[in-house]
Amino acid sequence: MGSLIWDEENKWVGKQPWWKDATFYQVYPASFKDSNGDGWGDLPGLISEIDYLSDLGVDVVWVSPIFESPQKDMGYDVSDYQKIYAPYGTIEDVDTLLVECHKRGLKVILDLVVNHTSIEHEWFKSSRSSKDDPKRDWYIWKPARYDENGVRHPPTNWRGYFAGPTWTWDEHTQEYYLHLYAPDQPDLNWDNDDCREAIYENTMRFWLDRGVDGFRIDTVNKYSKRRDFVDAPITDPTSPDQPAPEMWCNGPRIHEFIHEMYRKVLGPYNAVSVGELSLTPHPSQVIPYVSAAAKELDMVFEFSMIRLGNGNGFGAKYIYQPFPLSTLKAVTHKWQSFIEGTDAWATAFCENHDNGRSVNRFGDASTPEWWLKSSKTIAVWQATLTGTLFLYQGQEIGMTNMPASWGIEEYKDIESNNFYAEAVESGDEKRIQATMHGLQLMGRDHARIPFQWDDSPNAGFTSAGAKPWMRVHDDYRDINAAKQTKDPGSILNFYKRALKMRKQHRDVFVFGSFKLLDPTDESVFAYVKESPAPVNGQEGAKRKAVVLLNMSQDERLGLDVCQALGCAPDEIRLALDTTAQSGAGLKGGRPTLAGWESRVYVNFSV
Repeated sequence: MGSLIWDEENKWVGKQPWWKDATFYQVYPASFKDSNGDGWGDLPGLISEIDYLSDLGVDVVWVSPIFESPQKDMGYDVSDYQKIYAPYGTIEDVDTLLVECHKRGLKVILDLVVNHTSIEHEWFKSSRSSKDDPKRDWYIWKPARYDENGVRHPPTNWRGYFAGPTWTWDEHTQEYYLHLYAPDQPDLNWDNDDCREAIYENTMRFWLDRGVDGFRIDTVNKYSKRRDFVDAPITDPTSPDQPAPEMWCNGPRIHEFIHEMYRKVLGPYNAVSVGELSLTPHPSQVIPYVSAAAKELDMVFEFSMIRLGNGNGFGAKYIYQPFPLSTLKAVTHKWQSFIEGTDAWATAFCENHDNGRSVNRFGDASTPEWWLKSSKTIAVWQATLTGTLFLYQGQEIGMTNMPASWGIEEYKDIESNNFYAEAVESGDEKRIQATMHGLQLMGRDHARIPFQWDDSPNAGFTSAGAKPWMRVHDDYRDINAAKQTKDPGSILNFYKRALKMRKQHRDVFVFGSFKLLDPTDESVFAYVKESPAPVNGQEGAKRKAVVLLNMSQDERLGLDVCQALGCAPDEIRLALDTTAQSGAGLKGGRPTLAGWESRVYVNFSV
């Protein structure tokens, strides 16, 4: 009988980089913990809760943007990469964060936003000052087009991510500048050699020299634009602005740029990197970014799964499209298996700062009972997936979307407000209602409400007399970290067990292959995980696990576990169960699963 614990020499999968079996935890600092009562989360607040993160069992803290910024898009509009936005704290606070995390064996990565800057950045101020300025070419400027009546129009008909055109007219220099997002976020011109070198020096080496361990790299596949700047096909006749991701995603020089970033910065510093890879739905497009031989990125976020329910990603993004469990299964399988037989790597995640809460989208928050059970099932799902695991703050306590009773006035995000305003401007009442419904499920604001620490006023996020920058959830007295810490049956304590199991059986869950079972079943999500190499050289002797997720309220009969694992019942152990029966053996070949119950069975005969 072989040990179920991966041996210290990593002999089953070979020596692997530390980040592959690490669990990353994303902190949205404005909403995590406020230390000074101004209603805005800050670095000292984060530092005060490092033990909470360490106790949870994560390995890396990813801090969303904290640089100097006018905050038109919550820090994704940087005006100075070497200063900290004052409400967050100081550079010295970052130094303290690094020391305290490293002391506990945790690493820290920062959010790198270099597709664009703020209009307040000195680079852009120089660029727009004159057509002859040395930094003019650091951004993308184009002359106007004029129709037969002499009316001025933008250089192309491209629609931006936050609604409206991607071009803004600059009266001073009489040209348009490109911005894929808000007009306050002009795109940098990566085709300019001096601009790229400034990015590497000012935004990356500066922080790596201070001890940062790497970066989550924002919008990583948008740096290379097509240079012909032609109109996109008209796919939305109701709008003058047309979706055009083919003009700027995965452009002609993108792999040259990312490889250069690796060669000049990421590689020499041994910095971990995870890129945001949007609108890249084919594995053949993704693998070149994360192939070890390519020397570009360690891993990327591919969004097919987390975007389930979205409309077309542009005008109808927030018109919700219901999907069956079989679709979730198929998408999960696709992005779990795409790296098999390659030197590429995957990520696992179901929440981040740009999406609604997972329990509302993939679970069942209709009652406290189903909220509890489905949140644990989501934990099982995530903890058993191949690749590097990413958790988002509040996911580990089952934080939910904002109540449906809250009106649009509680939505602070630029994207939410722009899409809603666009619907109102259409005058179509059905579209207005559908957009609001979609925002209630998928809006970015849900992930950004204050973290629920305890049942004191303002959920312990800030002092009792303060006004939080976003409203605290109505349910914070029932859902909070302090309450769950004391409850052995809580979601928080279940996540701790799930993460320990993932580490203990990392050869199966982190590095193992993924085989989907019964893809058409619309209630039970079942799959087999298998270690990549035989145990102790025994031919055909690989560790396996079966994961059974009942993603419905009804009692369901699971599949034949013995058959799936290829062994007898007395060779199978229940490694994790949402009803706290872990450790029991298999009783009968086909277990009965209660509503939203999930189980993980492992074969310990090898």
